Amino acid sequence: MTTAHHITWRERLEAYYYLCRFDKPIGTELVFWPTMWALWIAAEGIPPIGILIPMVLGTIFMRAAGCAINDFADRKVDAHVERTKRRPLATGIITAKEAIYVFLVLVFASACMLFFLPIETFYWSFGALFLAFIYPFMKRYTHLPQVFLGAAFSWSIPMGYTAVGVTPDLTCWLLYFGNLAWTVAYDTQYAITDREYDLKIGVKSTAILFGRFDIQIIALLQAISVILIGTALYLEDLLMPLGLIALLVVVVDFIYQWSKTKERDPQRCFWAFRHNRWVGFIIFTGIFLELII
Repeated sequence: MTTAHHITWRERLEAYYYLCRFDKPIGTELVFWPTMWALWIAAEGIPPIGILIPMVLGTIFMRAAGCAINDFADRKVDAHVERTKRRPLATGIITAKEAIYVFLVLVFASACMLFFLPIETFYWSFGALFLAFIYPFMKRYTHLPQVFLGAAFSWSIPMGYTAVGVTPDLTCWLLYFGNLAWTVAYDTQYAITDREYDLKIGVKSTAILFGRFDIQIIALLQAISVILIGTALYLEDLLMPLGLIALLVVVVDFIYQWSKTKERDPQRCFWAFRHNRWVGFIIFTGIFLELII
């Protein structure tokens, strides 16, 4: 194991880069697209650039902060999992204290974006910070950490509404819970890849909770997400025809994911998790086209 006291400054910066998962933007994409759904729907078109940029940067900073605090929470177990044993904290390249400092710096950077947004968004940001902080620790106490992740990842939706001066309404909460269901689905796919190790080290997850019904419950959650998001688009007159076409493409994609993961092969489940970046983009494309055409 490398010690934090015997590395160059270049190696340390590289370790911070990997700690924040800047080399793996999939997590940022999974938060980014639902944020865009909310901004475009609430603004009824292209949101002001002065709101769009702070929201995008805040998304990037908070996702990176979440990765830092996640690795801090998992610092004693990551070394025992094949997929995570090379993370900076697991190898000892950086210390737990450094990870906390990185988390605080990123939270501060995200908070600075709030100066460009309405005060209501500032109030809602406390929920985002709370969820981002507690999520990594939930896997010690509950089999539902994916639900907390879904709540955290979806929190940018009501924040997006308040950012453009719109009070979160029924459409907002349909998007929120639709996105939450989708998040639990894809993060369960992710958790299946680590289930063997999690069982050995005592870490909890929905993949363990769902057991032999995991793939079926993932499909159910995906169906719920499509129904809720589709209802939100219907209420905003964004469903026909392009929104519906986008959702049908998403349904086909979910069926394809099911065909790839039904044997529960860890590599295929991880592929399916990563493939979800296209789901958010496809839904946004439908919303975008409905608004501009």
